[in-house]
Amino acid sequence: MTAKKRRPLKAAGWRVGDAAEFLGLSSDEKQLVEVRLTLALAIRRQRQDRGLSQKQLAERIGTSQPRIAKIEIAAVDVSLDQLVRAYIAAGGRIECTTTGSTASKMLRLKCGSAP
Repeated sequence: MTAKKRRPLKAAGWRVGDAAEFLGLSSDEKQLVEVRLTLALAIRRQRQDRGLSQKQLAERIGTSQPRIAKIEIAAVDVSLDQLVRAYIAAGGRIECTTTGSTASKMLRLKCGSAP
């Protein structure tokens, strides 16, 4: 939300925050939600860029078209494994790198198209 929209709401007595705050998510839970949503959006984008239908992608990973629809919205019953498998089957490539000192390691996932 832009500051321009936020100011009048606060002035009217409304409390403004994000979905994670509203749902009371911990920082760990928020990160997991962000990873799942990022992968789901990347799957749809990758599938469309490759000209694949949901049914064609489903055939590639041995599942159904309705399951692909659930994968593309990161439904609660979709595992991270399914998200990753669908992304790779759609022609995506995931690169994992670790950065930072031993005390504060950070895993970075980079999603891109396979050559």
